[in-house]
Amino acid sequence: MNAKIPLLIDTDPGVDDALALLMAFNDPDHEVVGLTIAAGNVGLDHTVRNALKVCEVAGVEVPVFAGCPTPLLHPAPDAADVHGADGLGDTAYAPSPRHAESEHAALAILRLSHQHAGRLVLVALGPLTNIALALRLDPTLPTRVARFVVMGGAVTSQGNITAAAEFNIHFDPEAAHIVFDAFPMTDLADWEATVAHSLDHAEVARWLSADTDKARFYEAISRQTRAWSADRRGDRWFCADALAMAWVLRPDAARVVETRPMAVALEGRHSRGATVVDWRRQGGRPDNVRILMRYDQADFEARVRGAVGADG
Repeated sequence: MNAKIPLLIDTDPGVDDALALLMAFNDPDHEVVGLTIAAGNVGLDHTVRNALKVCEVAGVEVPVFAGCPTPLLHPAPDAADVHGADGLGDTAYAPSPRHAESEHAALAILRLSHQHAGRLVLVALGPLTNIALALRLDPTLPTRVARFVVMGGAVTSQGNITAAAEFNIHFDPEAAHIVFDAFPMTDLADWEATVAHSLDHAEVARWLSADTDKARFYEAISRQTRAWSADRRGDRWFCADALAMAWVLRPDAARVVETRPMAVALEGRHSRGATVVDWRRQGGRPDNVRILMRYDQADFEARVRGAVGADG
């Protein structure tokens, strides 16, 4: 048996998704067995091309599966203003010669969950549309997943797309509702943890000056979003998917984790897409999320450096 832990990553690349993927590809203890791709940060055509390009830059041939081009029910805005119209900083990169597999992402999720049953770590870095569809096709999916990690939500309703909601959950709240209801326990790295584990812009720029192809690529694709962040958020850069991936790769570097019941708000002018945590367990629902509150910052930053070849 392969001793490496199998990772299946559902993602919508995205500048921060790209860094998370480079981190996963760089880790010797895990093997990425597939990338299932959703619309989110930008449209599906772009997110699929971006996933293929990141694989090329990393020198891996992980299969890429195109999934849902829209949310389950309602249209949603993308994040092209942050990530660029193509999702990777509008750098006009040369596309990868590879193509996505013909199998739909939801079907690939189910097949790979059988192939790696009991060992698979399922990681969701984007909207949860593909995973919700997979669950509707086969509700037994959670029984085959060893660990499920989601980047999403804002656990005290300090959102980044609305006052109360984080982008991934707000993009497709119905899908998020289906997913959090189906999995008995989810590891949640939310937007507020991202803010608490920000990265210094000057340090990031120094890491990205490393003489490696990955650093040069990532410096170029992240330049626009880092400038956007510096203009609006100050000296610290928030890289949500990278923090989630650090927790995936080294769960024992979590310093504080809180376990609580959580639900997704599907209605409300101000609350749609909010992740509502029952902090005092007043509703009688079972705990269903483990919320990352504090992670080893030095370990996180070391993994980012390693992903772009800036160690030492």
